[in-house]
Amino acid sequence: MNDEELRNIIKKIILEETQQNQIRIGVSNHHIHLTDADFKVLFPGQEMTVFKPLYQHNEFASNQFADVVGPKGTVKHVRILGPNRDHSQVEIAKSETYTLGIDAPIRLSGHLEGAPSVKLVTPDGEVTVQGVIVAKRHIHMSLEDAQRFGVKLGDSVSVEIKTPDRTTTFADVIARPREDFLLEMHIDTDEASAANVGPNTTGRIIVDPK
Repeated sequence: MNDEELRNIIKKIILEETQQNQIRIGVSNHHIHLTDADFKVLFPGQEMTVFKPLYQHNEFASNQFADVVGPKGTVKHVRILGPNRDHSQVEIAKSETYTLGIDAPIRLSGHLEGAPSVKLVTPDGEVTVQGVIVAKRHIHMSLEDAQRFGVKLGDSVSVEIKTPDRTTTFADVIARPREDFLLEMHIDTDEASAANVGPNTTGRIIVDPK
């Protein structure tokens, strides 16, 4: 084997490894999750209807919206995501916490201890929910993906995102494997804007050393 053939083999291996580590980037706009009870108060006599499916199985953006009202201001027309959950939760970008006048913690979904309260208001009702967070960046992945990357639930990885104008590496991205998850990183709109993420942007997973 000559030097050129060896270089071509190395290039092929590097390309295959790079492609295997590519990940879809999902930009998570502000949104609301509701319990059945809170949905009925905000939308009496209505059923949640589907605007469009989301990338993850069985999750969807609905046609329903509510205003989020904080001590200092309001973020209007925030979409409800379905299906309903066992806890109500509002996920916003850090920049929107200043509009609302609250100090929302950066947390994974469902970790609501000590999170501030806001009112959710529609033309037909209002509820107060304790559960406003700035979503911590994370990766949904299947159990097979987790095994391939050598990570488990709660492990931290880094993701490098390259666009024509900017290269950004996000550290402390939390792995969230589950049997029915598809491989996708979730970042909020502030983070996506900073990294110049577009509709078809992908990233590369870098497993952080243990």
